[in-house]
Amino acid sequence: MAPGERSQKRKSQSFMARVSQIWQKYATKDMLVDLIFNPKYLWVSALFFILAEIIVNIYIIQKIKYTEIDWVAYMQEVEGVVNGTWDYTKLRGDTGPLVYPAGFVYFFLGLYKITSNGANVRLAQYIFAAFYIITLVLVFRIFHKSRKLPPYILIFMCCTSYRVHSIFVLRLFNDPVAMMFLYAAINLFIDGYWGVGSLIYSLAVSIKMNILLFAPALLLAYLRCLGFKKTILQLTICAAVQVLLAVPFLMANSFGYIKQSFDLGRVFLFEWTVNWRFLPEEIFVNRWFHLVLLVLHLVLLCTFAYTHWDRYLVNYATLQGIGLETEMACQLLVLPLFVSNFIGVAVSRSLHYQFYVWYFHSLPYVLWSTQFSVTFRLLLLGVVELCWNTYPSTWWSSGLLHACHLAVLTGLFLNRPTNKRTERLKKALEKKE
Repeated sequence: MAPGERSQKRKSQSFMARVSQIWQKYATKDMLVDLIFNPKYLWVSALFFILAEIIVNIYIIQKIKYTEIDWVAYMQEVEGVVNGTWDYTKLRGDTGPLVYPAGFVYFFLGLYKITSNGANVRLAQYIFAAFYIITLVLVFRIFHKSRKLPPYILIFMCCTSYRVHSIFVLRLFNDPVAMMFLYAAINLFIDGYWGVGSLIYSLAVSIKMNILLFAPALLLAYLRCLGFKKTILQLTICAAVQVLLAVPFLMANSFGYIKQSFDLGRVFLFEWTVNWRFLPEEIFVNRWFHLVLLVLHLVLLCTFAYTHWDRYLVNYATLQGIGLETEMACQLLVLPLFVSNFIGVAVSRSLHYQFYVWYFHSLPYVLWSTQFSVTFRLLLLGVVELCWNTYPSTWWSSGLLHACHLAVLTGLFLNRPTNKRTERLKKALEKKE
């Protein structure tokens, strides 16, 4: 063996010896338990799963067949803009007219250019894999800052999410893009960057309207944390983004743009519903049924705003006012946003399979905000996953999904803020002073 090779071997052995010494020093039984159960160390598991997900997504793209659903239609819709059509009523694809706001057009127009006019689907898949990783990083950061979830929950989020991986890298829907921007906005909100957060939030809305499900809790957060005047400023930012993005379309046909991109009365096809399969189709498409769901949505929002969110956000504003940054403070802001969205999903007029990403990543957080046992929480996660992976949906899968949603809402409602929690907050404030 040459002298240089012996020297290199000794260095390698020395390095491995140091690694072994460090492992033996710190890898105690308590530490291993902490890495599995202690929310403080969730970031360690997060790093591991981020690296693992990079490999998994590459494998999925290379080995599992891509299924065309909406990508070609997206490309056809934005191609109309490339060809000089700004009238929204004339922008169409194979699946029908363009029904998303202007931000969708610009974002997918960029993808259109990058992917050779949409022809390079494999490149698009890798771009969406990057979106998936970015989304995980943003979600894991929220989890880490809030110290709410045990590290082992990431196993269930990453290893059982067949449907979510499919939505991102095998279907290329716009839903995950909107959610990526949404989680970026929440990260900015919890860091105190309200103006930039509002801008990113509005960009998310401009890609798909489901992001408005977070709006009721966000509006209350503006009012409680920033006051009336600054709330007006945040709403102005949100509105300005929508108007600026829409200017060319508004100039071409303002009524057509507003009607088509923000159509709240759109009727979904019964054949694709995940959550109402147990109903007769004539009830599903009935306007009175939609009206009942709307009233139920408003009642649930008002109830939770009164019984939960208002106190959470007032306490959050108090903690922020004295500069006390704690995991409790983060939880007080994040939970109303996630629950507001969950309520919207639970009473939605129709859920399609790609809509699973609307609440998939926030569902563990919501469940860990109940007083259910760990076993029951994991059971609910498993049953929800089963329902979303039953294709086509059946009467029992849609009924079971509603049963899970009802159980979660009940658990959240019963875990109301109490005087005991308020006392703990007062003690924290006194300690700070």
